[in-house]
Amino acid sequence: MRKPSLLRSGAFRFAILIAAIFAIGTTLLFVQAERSVNRYATEVASDSVAAEVALLRNEDRAAGRIRLIQSIALREKTVREHLMRYLLVDGRGHWLAGSIPRTEARVGSYDLVVPSVEPGDEDGAATVSLLTLGVRLGDGAILVVGSDTSDLSDLRHALRLLTLEFGTGISLLALIGGLLVGTVFLLRLDRVNRAVERIMQGSMSERLPAIGMSPEFDGLSTNLNLMLDRIEGLMVGLRQVSTDIAHDLRTPLTRLRQRLEDMKAGLSGAEPVTEEQVEAAIAQTDSILAIFRALLRISSLEAGVGKHRFAEVDLSEILDRVFRAYLPVAEDTHHTLSADIASGVSVHGDAELLTQAITNLIENALVHTPPGSHICLSVSRAKSGVVVAVADNGPGIPAAESDKVLQRFYRLDDSRHTQGAGLGLALVSAIATLHGAKLLLSDNCPGLRVEMTLGC
Repeated sequence: MRKPSLLRSGAFRFAILIAAIFAIGTTLLFVQAERSVNRYATEVASDSVAAEVALLRNEDRAAGRIRLIQSIALREKTVREHLMRYLLVDGRGHWLAGSIPRTEARVGSYDLVVPSVEPGDEDGAATVSLLTLGVRLGDGAILVVGSDTSDLSDLRHALRLLTLEFGTGISLLALIGGLLVGTVFLLRLDRVNRAVERIMQGSMSERLPAIGMSPEFDGLSTNLNLMLDRIEGLMVGLRQVSTDIAHDLRTPLTRLRQRLEDMKAGLSGAEPVTEEQVEAAIAQTDSILAIFRALLRISSLEAGVGKHRFAEVDLSEILDRVFRAYLPVAEDTHHTLSADIASGVSVHGDAELLTQAITNLIENALVHTPPGSHICLSVSRAKSGVVVAVADNGPGIPAAESDKVLQRFYRLDDSRHTQGAGLGLALVSAIATLHGAKLLLSDNCPGLRVEMTLGC
């Protein structure tokens, strides 16, 4: 399995996406900050210019033109190191005072670029930008006041640089973080891939290590390990079934072969082939086919086939019908069969499969208990659900064997001389599992009690 590239990994791509989002967010934030600062500074400069114009206009009205000219000359020299620039021209356009060029005299608000008063200052700038306001005085003269906006331009430039630096820095940090996270993620993912390779090579006991990046990834590893446990169990079961089939069918197949050889020898011998020999061979074949049908039925049930047929089933009626059907069978084998069936008990399930399970339990009790034994069939309601039970007072099953007898082909030593292939209880277990029921084998003191608890 080829090791995934870091730059093509999902973690790194996600880091790039986050970096892009942060970069865009930072840019938008600083653009908005620049606009807000610019708007605020412009409003402050406009208010300052308007206040200055109003002050000088009042001074012209109160003290006269000469006083206004003197005030402008004084302000040009002292007001915050030339942050304010002025111009005063008479009605005919003749210059009277101020450092703004005479040709720039006009009424209204406008932006203006003028030569610097002291080019050596202002960081060597030869010109300065002004936010100006011009008004016409009572005798037709024009008064212009301008506020130096160089500081505002410097602030804008600084904000642009800050936006670029922070955006670049955040993007680089996000990319570096993405590389680190991607590297750690790929290293941990590589451990998972190596475990998967070992599983693919046949090491079914191998399990996936926890990725450790988040609870979601750990939960995924846990679920995959549970799935692997299930697969391993199925594989073990498959191998066991294959072994059991080979072991348990060897004897009947050997007998069938022997019968066929005897029949072949009879074709050319003095003794002809009898009808009894043919019927015995057919019966032997039917017995082998029945085993395979039971195995296929168990496999289909374990695969969940048949749930689509589930409906509301009258369990009381099923048990009563099975009880009546097996009363004469029990008498023929010298067993006593009784029933304790509560009326009106119904469950959600498959009537045919439930009948099969109950039938198997009764037949199992009839076969594996000696004549004179008592078998009781019952159904009742309990807090845990509906309990169907088949109990006998025969030899019972050792507690250590109670789980094993539910496996395919498993038979107790004492029951190997009886008919059957050891699939009856395995089929009952598969039917119970399909119905979500709990199957319990317990000691009936004496004998065996098999309970199947179904949800209502």
